[in-house]
Amino acid sequence: MATEKAHETGLAGRYATALFELAGEQNLLDAVSTDLGAFRRAMDGTPELARLVKSPVFSREDQAKALKPVLEKMGANALTIKFVLLLAAKRRLFALEGIIASYERMVARARGETEAEVTSARALGDGELAKLKTTLKAKLGREPRLHTKVDPTLLGGLVVKVGSRMIDTSLRTKLSGIRAAMKGQ
Repeated sequence: MATEKAHETGLAGRYATALFELAGEQNLLDAVSTDLGAFRRAMDGTPELARLVKSPVFSREDQAKALKPVLEKMGANALTIKFVLLLAAKRRLFALEGIIASYERMVARARGETEAEVTSARALGDGELAKLKTTLKAKLGREPRLHTKVDPTLLGGLVVKVGSRMIDTSLRTKLSGIRAAMKGQ
């Protein structure tokens, strides 16, 4: 599974590639992916944790001292803990979000999946997500990995981004198109 060549670039890509290769050698791709996803959600939900990770005012020792118990309490794998503490020691925690995104893309490629960002006017139910996944799989030929967000300004419909392609069926876009057509006449 880890034999697929990574195509991630930049600082985040290099660290993500190293982690991906180590996790693959130890058969921990899924475990590390789960850990990183949980940590990203924890940062999203806890402003103090996000500040600790992103702010340069904290020393590497303070960051490591605070992050180790957090990761242990989350039940993170030893490799994930070592990796995050290495980032703290190298003063690279500011790149953690990018590293997580790069790692997730590599894992998705290794599984034959594709990333899809879905924005909707309201939170989608499990049945709607399952139907959307089935439709996207039929169109793309690969299993989609959905990342959902809510944007009430869409009014209705969906915006789906897969790589550089975007499918916009939002009511806001349709109304804008009608408005533009009416102005042109």
